[in-house]
Amino acid sequence: MPLGRDGRRRDVRWEDQQTIQALGSRTLPDARTQQEEKRVSVATSSSPVSGVAERYALSLFELARDEGQIDSVESELTQFGRAIDENSELKAFVESPLFSAEDQVAAVSAIVESSRPSPLTGNFLKVVAANRRLFALPGMIRGFQQMAAAHRGEVEAEVTSAQPLDDNQRRELGETLGAYAKKTVTMRETVDPAILGGLIVKIGSRQIDTSLRTKLNSLKLALKEVR
Repeated sequence: MPLGRDGRRRDVRWEDQQTIQALGSRTLPDARTQQEEKRVSVATSSSPVSGVAERYALSLFELARDEGQIDSVESELTQFGRAIDENSELKAFVESPLFSAEDQVAAVSAIVESSRPSPLTGNFLKVVAANRRLFALPGMIRGFQQMAAAHRGEVEAEVTSAQPLDDNQRRELGETLGAYAKKTVTMRETVDPAILGGLIVKIGSRQIDTSLRTKLNSLKLALKEVR
């Protein structure tokens, strides 16, 4: 049972909230039976997304698939995830355990009201907030993206660069990764100036690190060995 900022216990009766109605009779993972939990775990055991995040992502994916909304929900979640990455206050709010369910629902409801996503995405975000699972939302978004890519017969590559890629670099890298994977590749890009230069590419279980930081570290080790 969650605690509010005043330290008192508060019931989160999210089943009774109007925000869940558009999800129909199917509920999210906190109300699953142990048998259903086991089925979800087996179905997503190869996913790098863990625990709560993968179960919520699978629940939403199944609903989006049944309603023919995979692409639209993925786009809306991606925009929300980008907002978290770009807004330090929102990121701190999502990650903090100090806010009550009421605080989280109020904040997320305001964001949903202003951004106006589809009812399925909006209600999902509100349920995540009501269940105090916002801390796992970035993992849920990644999990949904991976499931959507697999559903389309695609493979996702995580690309980290020191500076944003331009259109030509993005196209050439996409073609190279597509030839390697023999599938259509969707790239999830992250900018990390700390790698100094080059790229870190993770595709499937393989990671290719051509970053300048890694090369400098290797050079330092080599120089120590020849002393």
